[in-house]
Amino acid sequence: MQTRHEVLFNQLEAYRSELLELAEAAGEDAADRIPDGFANNIRWNLGHVFTDQYLWIRALTKEEVPLPPGFPAWFGYGTNPSLFTAETPSYGQLLELLRQQPLQLRERYGDRLEESYPPTEMGMHTIEQVLVRTIFHEGLHIGAVQAIRRQLNRQAANAG
Repeated sequence: MQTRHEVLFNQLEAYRSELLELAEAAGEDAADRIPDGFANNIRWNLGHVFTDQYLWIRALTKEEVPLPPGFPAWFGYGTNPSLFTAETPSYGQLLELLRQQPLQLRERYGDRLEESYPPTEMGMHTIEQVLVRTIFHEGLHIGAVQAIRRQLNRQAANAG
């Protein structure tokens, strides 16, 4: 029987694979387009998922995390692609960072999941609890990427 920690990391890897497959299927050309009715694009969603996990871990542990400079300004809560600069990571760079993140999280925090910290404003006090929250959050952004792709396809069909 798998431990709950193994299940947690398996879920993270499975949802991450789903997000990456959706993004790759959309393609780089679609990644920066914002369809009618949306505030963000696929590239922003990818960067946001990557950033969100590390921001929550940092908020809990108060430790430095492997979050490149600029990511909170480009991909944090309340941001949008209008804030992108020439230094904002490309679609391809974000795909690679997202591919690596689950293993990095497992290696860095796998034996620390139950360490207790002062609770966040949401009451989370372990890294395990943060990962449960960020996996749920990733699922929301999988839905956002699906919706963006559908709308981009509708707009292309109507234009053609």
